[in-house]
Amino acid sequence: MRFPKTFTAFLALAFFICISVFWSCKKSDVDTPADPFSQYLNLPATPFNYANQALPANLRAVPPNLDNTPANNLVTDWGATLGRVLFYDKNISINNAVSCASCHAQQSGFSDPLAFSKGFQNGLTDRNSMSLVNAKYYPRGRFFWDERAATLEIQTLMPVQHPIEMGMHLDTMVKKLQALPYYPQLFTNAFGSNTVSSDRISKALSQFIRSIISYQSKYDVGRAAFPANQPAGQVNFTNFTQQENRGKAIFFGPVGGCAPCHGTEAFTAPGAKNNGLDLVSIDRGVGFANNNAAQDGLFKVPSLKDIANTSPFMHDGRFTSLEQVVEHYSTGVKAHPNLSQEIRNPNNGLPRNGNFSVQDKAALVAFLQTLTDTQLGTDVKFASPFK
Repeated sequence: MRFPKTFTAFLALAFFICISVFWSCKKSDVDTPADPFSQYLNLPATPFNYANQALPANLRAVPPNLDNTPANNLVTDWGATLGRVLFYDKNISINNAVSCASCHAQQSGFSDPLAFSKGFQNGLTDRNSMSLVNAKYYPRGRFFWDERAATLEIQTLMPVQHPIEMGMHLDTMVKKLQALPYYPQLFTNAFGSNTVSSDRISKALSQFIRSIISYQSKYDVGRAAFPANQPAGQVNFTNFTQQENRGKAIFFGPVGGCAPCHGTEAFTAPGAKNNGLDLVSIDRGVGFANNNAAQDGLFKVPSLKDIANTSPFMHDGRFTSLEQVVEHYSTGVKAHPNLSQEIRNPNNGLPRNGNFSVQDKAALVAFLQTLTDTQLGTDVKFASPFK
């Protein structure tokens, strides 16, 4: 059967057009993907809200001097998004073995359930990994247990270069991240250009960490029922049990004496403290960092929010339960020469042990458990974005 020449020509032209369109589409799919992240990352087209979270009134009223966010690195949605990817990216270690999240797990209150964390070659750190919850509200703005990092921006790059933790040189890290296909657009979104630098990496990581704020615990629900300027220790929370309210009263009152070191709205402290763990400091803490014996045994005091998820406790992970922590303050405070004034007897300077009753110790533990954030440990915007 023969077709007219004009019809045959038409079929040939149509076939040529179809083939051209097909290959054009294939080339477009390969060279210019509509979403540069989708092959590697689960990221929303519109970033999550990190910069303007719906904080309760008591946290919105936190005095400016308690917020360590610098003016040149305010949290932005795209900046924290980049920080989130960096936080979970194992490419930030020399052999792709660990990420920041390896030692600061979301489900563990952004701390490590091990007493000492494992580095890129399974070597162990010499201190417990501190929780990052409410890091932005540490008044002094210094980081690490011994406060050797003056700012969070400085701190974020120190584990990267540590010979046990990640084992990288900064220039090596920059070159490595430059070669990864998902970072050019992320850096552009966050900073306006695709330039990868250690300064931008530190800023993005810091933005993400400062966005990790606990404000959805049972405590926060009870606190929201009262004015931000009314001290939490003066009222009973209607959503608390009698035991939890008793624990709260002990915590904020003179009997427990916990508030001087954990009494801010973010449950952080005004500075490094010695809490009487030892008579003589095996780990000198701030004293070693500053080469000052008068600061031996002083350590940074992290926020108590989400504390029930952050076991083990203290800089060396010596306590595995909240009951052990409470028992330390009840009967175990040692007379270290640099013991902080908050737990000294004002009359003679000796350690001030709480000597709590069995009921009061249980009440304190019950109160501390109300600080557990019910959303933070599973919130997708703080979880790994990698597929």
